[in-house]
Amino acid sequence: MIYLDHAATTPLPEAVADTMYDVLRHQFGNPSAQYPLGREAKELVEEARRTIAGALGCQPSALHFTSCGTESDNWAIRAAAWQGRHTGRHIITTAVEHSAVLEPCRQLEQEGYEVTYLKPDRTGHISAGQVAEALREDTVLVSVMLVNNETGCLFPVADIARLLKERGSRALLHCDAVQGFLKVPCAPAGWGVDLMSLSAHKIGGPKGIGALYVRPDLRNLRPLLAGGGQEEGLRSGTEATAQIAGFAKAVALRQEGLEEKLAHMARIKAYCRERLLSIPGVVPVGGGEAPHILAVSLVGYPSANVINDLGSQGICLSAGSACHRGKASRGYAALGLDKRTAAGVLRLSFGPETTEGDIDALYEALLRHKNTRFSML
Repeated sequence: MIYLDHAATTPLPEAVADTMYDVLRHQFGNPSAQYPLGREAKELVEEARRTIAGALGCQPSALHFTSCGTESDNWAIRAAAWQGRHTGRHIITTAVEHSAVLEPCRQLEQEGYEVTYLKPDRTGHISAGQVAEALREDTVLVSVMLVNNETGCLFPVADIARLLKERGSRALLHCDAVQGFLKVPCAPAGWGVDLMSLSAHKIGGPKGIGALYVRPDLRNLRPLLAGGGQEEGLRSGTEATAQIAGFAKAVALRQEGLEEKLAHMARIKAYCRERLLSIPGVVPVGGGEAPHILAVSLVGYPSANVINDLGSQGICLSAGSACHRGKASRGYAALGLDKRTAAGVLRLSFGPETTEGDIDALYEALLRHKNTRFSML
């Protein structure tokens, strides 16, 4: 199998699986229990928190575990809206956010909020200037992702944080960093971000575990879940100790030789771009800088057909966010692509394990597909 869909999810290293199995079998205590087995589980959770916080450059107490990136996004948006309920009912986000951000924003619109959706330029980028133009006295939240999951474009989160501070805005800044953590610079505390969402399964960790960074002096944040008071009372529920341990192990493994891994992915991306654009009819989509995501279009050839054909040959890739499940991508539509180009978009995403041989196999498979199938658009 040739796996080229790391933006959807990543392979789980054996060391992560072994860590999780050990916790499930031998460190299964409830972290809230007061006897030794429970205290050991509690320390395991806190050690994991320290590991992940260290990679994020924040205090461990600022990191709160959730079940996934989607939960972190929903919590951040709902909590920020509630936090600013006496300030206003205006939200700024982008038209190309993940559905985990766009859908709760649409729900808030139904509840009387006004949402400004910033559109990217033709390359897929958003500017801090667009946020400046949209900012109002009644803006309570700005939510901008760090790396777009379909184009790989980096968004200027640090610049937006600086803008909000200079303007004296009371709006909170949320950043969905699910595609950016341990792929590009990511420093919520240093940048002045209020809330930041993370997910383990994008970096070699297990599914079912994420985290939300909450600025330490952000007081009275509305809890996500009421109950036993876990996660400093902000997200009650017995901690998923095995997933948390797996998250931390994945972070530790990814940090080993991280610069070399990122450089490798960037080289693979450049090699893939060069090879695929040499195929007549393949064009670039967007201008993403992230080292692990490349979007192209085989113009005139429906991406669903390409993906099914290559999938039958053991080559895994996508047409965009896995959460769209075959539906047209709002992110690519926002770029203003013509119909034939938009319908043929393919997203390739790479990991430290991806090789030039994988790209060569993809190239040959795409060439065969193009030469043996007529365009249907």
